[in-house]
Amino acid sequence: MSRVGKLPISIPSSVTVEVQAANKVIVKGPKGELTKNLEPTMKIEVQENEATVTRPDETKTSRSLHGLTRTLLANMVEGVSKGYEKRLEIVGVGYRAKANKNKISLTLGFSHPIEHVSKDPTVEFKMDDEANKKTNIIIVSGINKETVGEEAAKIRSYRKPEPYKGKGIKYIDEHIIRKAGKAAGAGAA
Repeated sequence: MSRVGKLPISIPSSVTVEVQAANKVIVKGPKGELTKNLEPTMKIEVQENEATVTRPDETKTSRSLHGLTRTLLANMVEGVSKGYEKRLEIVGVGYRAKANKNKISLTLGFSHPIEHVSKDPTVEFKMDDEANKKTNIIIVSGINKETVGEEAAKIRSYRKPEPYKGKGIKYIDEHIIRKAGKAAGAGAA
């Protein structure tokens, strides 16, 4: 039995989970609504305040999809109740960002500013300048864990952190492995 798949999903009182034909799941909560087509072979049962996922047989495919289906459903429930966020830090002289709802403007040392607009209207960009006046911190938040992660990765890809000075956009908890620069006077003799 899958260790992840057999765990029940607790549903808060403010969240409703509706399972339609072919496992089309609609989850509504205080933050919004998510709809996803989950694996149709899995059986999803919703009781009063918890949901369970069971698999039809013991084939390798069913076993692998069991935990995945349960995790996707749990992420949807958590997203509409609490939401998700990723924090990015901009490191570098003159590097800065301006956020406005689902649009962010980045100045990263190129000849032009980079305008990034989220395709998902539920994703929101904010700046956290109160945390530390010296650093720019971008907060990417939303109800869908997948799109929040994709948007954060896309913003990071505009200027990945380089290993010599650490300049670029990095996740808050990311550690950049630094390399030593040229040794001064190594070739002069």
